[in-house]
Amino acid sequence: MVHPILFLQFFRELLAPLGLQPASADAVAYTWLIIIMLLLVSLIATKAVKAVPTGMQNFMEVVIGGIENMIVETMGEHGRPFFPLVATLAIFILISNLIGLVPGFFPPTANINTTAACAIVVFVMTHVVGIKEHGASYIKHFLGPIVWLAPMMFFIEVIGHLSRVISLTLRLFGNMNGHELVLMIFFGLAPFLVPLPMMLMGVLVSFIQAFVFMLLAMIYIQGSLEHAH
Repeated sequence: MVHPILFLQFFRELLAPLGLQPASADAVAYTWLIIIMLLLVSLIATKAVKAVPTGMQNFMEVVIGGIENMIVETMGEHGRPFFPLVATLAIFILISNLIGLVPGFFPPTANINTTAACAIVVFVMTHVVGIKEHGASYIKHFLGPIVWLAPMMFFIEVIGHLSRVISLTLRLFGNMNGHELVLMIFFGLAPFLVPLPMMLMGVLVSFIQAFVFMLLAMIYIQGSLEHAH
């Protein structure tokens, strides 16, 4: 596929010697495009910060304020330090989802490598926070309340925590890749009429998937902060 932005086609060819599959190369290229877009938006929004926000600053304050309030409502006041991580994941995933609705563009979240990377970040952060908060006693989170069941509970808990990575990865990837495939099929059948309702549904799916990923990330981190019983 020839991309509508020449930079992306060039980037894809640049990655070719690495042996990446076309879909993976597209995911990397569009990930960098989204990073550049978010950096530019951040620079514009913070270029001239005013006491009474207007324009882009006003829009970004609404977005950031909404995410911050959601974190506090879900995790409590001690969740504020994790705002940068949660907000970054939420905004990146949302834009990655939405960009796939632009004809000719590829959503990075429709590639399993992108969703796995986001899931691994949440998984690692969850346990880093748990160890930092509780030290060696963090192991109690994996042993359960009954001493003689501790070996079995440890095995079950480890599998449960590892399955979180698989769940986060496949949920986001499956929904976005599935929507991308359906949209391509409809574009082939009726390129002017049928895709419009699907694209509108795609906007809803994009927001829901970003929200679900963000919510689960907060819940997992919150669980690592709690004391084991």
